[in-house]
Amino acid sequence: MYIKRKLEGKILKYLDSPEIIAVVGPRQCGKSTMLGNILDKLENVSRVNFEDRSALNMFNKNIDDFIELYVKDKKYLFIDEFQYAKNGGKKLKYIFDEHKIKIFISGSSAIDMTVNALKFLVGRIFIFQLQPFDFEEFLDYRDKSLVGILGKENLVFKQLGISKVGEDVNEKLKHYYQEYALFGGYPRVVLAKDEEEKKEVLKNIYNTYFLREVRDILGLIDDYKLEKLIKALALQIGDLIEYAELGKISEFSYPTLKKYLNFLEKTFICSLVRPYYKNKRTEIVKNPKTYFFDCGLRNIIINDFRKLEDRIDAGHLLENAMFMQLVKGGYEFNFWRDKKKNEIDFVLQLENQKMLALEVKTTFKNANSNSVLSFKKAYSQIDIAFACLKTNGDTKNAKVYPAWMV
Repeated sequence: MYIKRKLEGKILKYLDSPEIIAVVGPRQCGKSTMLGNILDKLENVSRVNFEDRSALNMFNKNIDDFIELYVKDKKYLFIDEFQYAKNGGKKLKYIFDEHKIKIFISGSSAIDMTVNALKFLVGRIFIFQLQPFDFEEFLDYRDKSLVGILGKENLVFKQLGISKVGEDVNEKLKHYYQEYALFGGYPRVVLAKDEEEKKEVLKNIYNTYFLREVRDILGLIDDYKLEKLIKALALQIGDLIEYAELGKISEFSYPTLKKYLNFLEKTFICSLVRPYYKNKRTEIVKNPKTYFFDCGLRNIIINDFRKLEDRIDAGHLLENAMFMQLVKGGYEFNFWRDKKKNEIDFVLQLENQKMLALEVKTTFKNANSNSVLSFKKAYSQIDIAFACLKTNGDTKNAKVYPAWMV
């Protein structure tokens, strides 16, 4: 079953433009499926996968033979798993400059890995990032009747509150959102028939990551150290990174630790969120926080799929689910923390230079915590909103929204 991706519409706008279309994202997030669905509707398409060693060797060692076989007399060229190509950018530029063919490439690493020597492709390439399903795409498979309720009626654009959604519908959305927070949005996981199958799929995704990205691309022999680092990060989502502690756990030196943290970002495992600040003298600016690009992958790493109400990390897991939504929505955001350890989970950059502070709570109790009051004092011009699973307090004087509406 194919579930249409939101990114598909953006790519279709550039179907007739000359630029190369590059789609990057984690393994098994649906890149090949989405591009295949687009190309299935076109004629005279050449497709090649660089996991096919013969095609890859031909591209690397004899580009003219590659062109004769895959490019000549074709209108479209799709190269999957492009990150395996050596000097890929330079050779792709040669094809682009010498042949009138629309090129699509996909890869499971961020673009500075996927398109080697990106400098060769400046002005010739459009880069798109595909993540696992966002919550709306998730619902498109789980319950289509609920998709229209979300639409564009979200926190940032419409300021839709709980009162605008009926109680029965709200409960359904809450149920699905908690499933999304536990098992994430990888398409194959969402399509799995039961929880055991979801766990097996997630385990396979994680193992494949180590077999392909870590060993093939990074060439890392002592990958057990990286595995220890990833597990340590999974256990402290939403917390400030402590480099000394992570170095001790992973046995990596500080420079090596920084290198692999960057690698984890570029291969879509986890991301570092930087602090928001205006005055470096009064706010902490040194250490970032970390979140995983997919909650399901994070939960398989720590082997914990208990329901949110049974977990001590429910608040942080809900934050991670919100991080997933913000990333997939294309927002720029930071967190805020002052020297007294008052924190606001996310500070979003919206349209027209507007900003929004967002606090994520499993249960909303009040709008006047020390963190909120401290942030208001420092940034009175920025509105504060709350995203939660349920409320247990007065919401009259606060902007409180269900987490799934963000």
